[in-house]
Amino acid sequence: MNEATRLLLIRHGETAWNVEQRIQGQLDIPLNDKGLWQAGRVAAALADAGIDAVYSSDLRRAAATAEALARAAGLEVVPDTGLRERAFGRFEGVTFREIAQRWPEDAQRWRRRDPDFGPGGGETLNAFYARCFGAATRLAGAHPGQTVALVAHGGVLDCLYRAAARIALDAPRTWRLGNASINRLLHSAGALSLVGWSDEGHLEQAEAERQSDDPGVCLRTQIAPGG
Repeated sequence: MNEATRLLLIRHGETAWNVEQRIQGQLDIPLNDKGLWQAGRVAAALADAGIDAVYSSDLRRAAATAEALARAAGLEVVPDTGLRERAFGRFEGVTFREIAQRWPEDAQRWRRRDPDFGPGGGETLNAFYARCFGAATRLAGAHPGQTVALVAHGGVLDCLYRAAARIALDAPRTWRLGNASINRLLHSAGALSLVGWSDEGHLEQAEAERQSDDPGVCLRTQIAPGG
């Protein structure tokens, strides 16, 4: 009997370059303070989720997020380079605006999601998709009937969403890829299926609690308009 594997896909917490809209690719950028807070929140949210294994991209922003999650679950993080972000070649370290200014033709192919396009020295979208899907199905296949967390990057999650929802690589993206969001898939018979996507309730609830602990916020919400 082929038992399904439950996959929890987690994007790493926020980095300074996320805020700057600067392409990180495979450059090893750490979490910022908000990203560390987000890692703690996702770890608390999944502490009782019955996770059997935690795999992560070996890049620091994903590894640090995975370490918080693994600690809460009493597990060790297993690094896997197959979960790395797409290699963006000469785009890495450059903002979206600068890419459009410096390489307008490349920027146009990138925006069109041309599956055969790879920035100079980087991966094509086709190659990146094959790597991500191969890594996810390989790791899921090693844990039939179990729950596995994969901590990775926005591009990786985008590829796996497309695989599960049967959406073409060049189709426009209409789904969120939030930092420290929780996304759920099933793996069975070598295929992925979508269960739930972009759960950010653990972050929204924590922010609401933080505001409720702020006396200024409480005072402002208690005063009715015109009161």
